[in-house]
Amino acid sequence: MTTQRLLPARAEDIPALIDLILTHGPNPWNWLPPDDVARHVAQIATGEVGAVVAWAGDAVQGVVTFCQTQHFARYQPAGRTAQPQGYVCEAVVHRDAVGQGLGARLLRAALDALKAQGLHAVYIDRHEENAASAGMMRKAGFTVIDTFDEPARRPHGSGRTTVCRIVFDDDAAPSV
Repeated sequence: MTTQRLLPARAEDIPALIDLILTHGPNPWNWLPPDDVARHVAQIATGEVGAVVAWAGDAVQGVVTFCQTQHFARYQPAGRTAQPQGYVCEAVVHRDAVGQGLGARLLRAALDALKAQGLHAVYIDRHEENAASAGMMRKAGFTVIDTFDEPARRPHGSGRTTVCRIVFDDDAAPSV
């Protein structure tokens, strides 16, 4: 087995990342409209989106993308509603690398990058019934804070989205 290296994404990685997400990410629980994925990943080139990429030799094995947002302000405490939050957007591991802890390693690296940006809270969401994602999120220290109907985005199973959050202590690293 080739050793996996975790590196920040570069603009030249964008085509390989889009291919990985659209090839190895689709399942009944994931909402991955190709045009939206391409637009999102293209923002790595502008710095609006960050990503941590796992490489084995010259092959992409996994990616976690993340950004700053105001989308989750409603979940923030009163004194922090105007501050940006972190959002982990996509987390995909190549089928041949599933079950090796790579997703958790990538998620920890993304959390470290968001913490380094001075963010206090990071959010992630998933289909309510996505057990694999739920386990990875729980291992990383995320806690469930909301679940709601979202059938347009979650057409399978319960049709519900679960939102999870991790809050960093002001002086400590993420608890992962």
